[in-house]
Amino acid sequence: IHTDIVLIGGGHSHVAVLKMFVMKPEPGVRLTLVARDTFTPYSGMIPGYIAGHYSHAECHIDLGPLCRFANARLIHAPAEGIDLVAQTISIPGRLPLRFDIASIDIGAATAISAIPGAIEHGLPVKPLDHFLARLEAGQATLPAGCTVVVAGGGAGGCELALAVQQRLKALNPNVTLVTDQLELLPTHASAVRARMASVLATRDITIKTGSPITSVKADCIILADGGELPSALTVLATGSDAASWLAASGLALDQRGFIAVGETLESTSHPNIFAAGDIAAFLPNPLPKAGVYAVRQGPILADNLRLAARKQPLKPFKPQSRFLSLLSCGEKSAIASYGPLAFSGSTVWRWKNWIDTRWMAKYRELPNMAAADPDAPPMRCAGCGAKIAGDVLSSVLSRLNLGEAPGVLLGAGDDAAVIQPPPGKVLVQSADQFRAFIADPYLFGRITALHSLSDLYAMGAEPHSALAHATLPFAAPESVADDLHQLLEGACYELRAAGAMLVGGHSSEGPEMAFGLSVNGFADPAELWRKAGAKAGDALILTKPLGTGALLAADMRGKAKSAWVEAALDSMLTSNAAAVGVLRSHGAIAATDVTGFGLLGHMREMLTASAIGAEINMQALPLLPGAAESLAGGIESTLAAANRAFLPDAPLILSDPQTSGGLLAAMPQAKAVECVAALHAVGYRSAAIIGECTEELGIDWC
Repeated sequence: IHTDIVLIGGGHSHVAVLKMFVMKPEPGVRLTLVARDTFTPYSGMIPGYIAGHYSHAECHIDLGPLCRFANARLIHAPAEGIDLVAQTISIPGRLPLRFDIASIDIGAATAISAIPGAIEHGLPVKPLDHFLARLEAGQATLPAGCTVVVAGGGAGGCELALAVQQRLKALNPNVTLVTDQLELLPTHASAVRARMASVLATRDITIKTGSPITSVKADCIILADGGELPSALTVLATGSDAASWLAASGLALDQRGFIAVGETLESTSHPNIFAAGDIAAFLPNPLPKAGVYAVRQGPILADNLRLAARKQPLKPFKPQSRFLSLLSCGEKSAIASYGPLAFSGSTVWRWKNWIDTRWMAKYRELPNMAAADPDAPPMRCAGCGAKIAGDVLSSVLSRLNLGEAPGVLLGAGDDAAVIQPPPGKVLVQSADQFRAFIADPYLFGRITALHSLSDLYAMGAEPHSALAHATLPFAAPESVADDLHQLLEGACYELRAAGAMLVGGHSSEGPEMAFGLSVNGFADPAELWRKAGAKAGDALILTKPLGTGALLAADMRGKAKSAWVEAALDSMLTSNAAAVGVLRSHGAIAATDVTGFGLLGHMREMLTASAIGAEINMQALPLLPGAAESLAGGIESTLAAANRAFLPDAPLILSDPQTSGGLLAAMPQAKAVECVAALHAVGYRSAAIIGECTEELGIDWC
């Protein structure tokens, strides 16, 4: 890696960049997408989605599989600032992310700040994902015959008024379209305006032009002339505002706060920053905020990011002087607008639907186009020659908060850590290491730490310290330093939360990222949990849901929905620490953590040690979303087959290897229900009684 390109935002231009990098990877470039949401709505289909003609999946691009196919890292978080000197992006709750080249395509927000009450009582259409979620939640409270006001006389406002009316048709709503303009669709030809006015009149939608809104209240809006309109739902499509953090960025902006770019889509003030879509102000020829421009800027942006990485001359973006607009009319009809020409009807809708679904198919049907790198780097040394350079390592360690732990005796530059155990305690140790299974090094570090610590929690020990083992891909020193910093900071975040300290470790170069921890803990020998000790009749409790193995395998194949992956990550990022106290206070007798050998393998170890058997209630097993679907589709982890070798007929989920899985504990039946309720109360919402121990040896399921 010699160039880090970071895409900020998952807008239409950036999904085109990702797709083009799928089709043709760029040697030496690492692509990272920082996105507030993992689904990008396609603006052209959103009126149809609101009206009920499309499902969520049909009009949203799932960024997870797209990034996987593009070999791009996905950081699921919003950007909140950019440091142009340090070349880093601020992301809440984590380290800044380094870049060589950055591109910004974060869209725009609805301009409502100047309208009192709009934030509290209005429903702005942008950001679209927030609008859709709030509309879905709010419509359940609307009464029959409710009044709905849509503010905005452009194409978006007209389409919204018709789509919302269609969506709420069972309530027979009274819809009013309000605009401060003297006519609807002021940028379109008179023939288009006439057709839209006719459609609105046919649908009994009231139109009030030349009527600016001065305030929005819970049940009405106030107009500039003092008039008051009742409104149970006020939808706002009142122009666009730029993200507030851009004002402090140091980037050149236009008068409205949008990023000023030249004909190559580069910032006019900073040549390593690009912008596209609604957030960009195209200075050579000011453009309206329309999705068609973002779509058409995508290929040029992709080319220019490649050329910038190669330090070659860039290409100009030449916007078309006119473009075809297809305006949805609520029902399955549409108006075509092209210059002075206008057409309308159901045939236009079918045409629009064909264009839109064809465009979406490019991002939903992804072939594996990965190609060998013709410019492969030279062979790297092995052995101690593969260690990460001392200056890189030193710079990272100087920036880390390693945590604190009693009894650690560290000297400057010592070759090993010295730990003084507390009196009367025994040392409990374990080690784990993974190849990277997600592209985000910070989250990878957190999950690895939690997974490693689980072995201590399964023994009832308190974490104390850890040694890190990190392998980083071959890259430029600044990229290696950033990755190592992100990785170790993620691990230290969880170690500090557990009351433990990172006391040392080893780092090296390799073909791919890998990370592990050797963890130390202390325990009173009389209070140690063992796998032995469970008795027939004991309840078996599992604290976290199953399915991470199948879901990670599906994600690697680009077959996992982002929502599935996010749920799996949330589970993996849930520490088992709080469960220890709950299980202990309710009389847990034996425990283990459910990790690589799956529920089947780890339960077998507990049962063998206790010389008993068990019966599993398959209906009670908590599963992660998408786990059953992935397994049913023939996708499972490579370790799963080996995990069920001793019980080949067992249901697939039982042998699914878990990363940062839950604890499995045996306890008296009398305490089990109360224990599960207590686990739910401290955050383990999927905790369940999954079976019981039996006198008869072996594992059965029902």
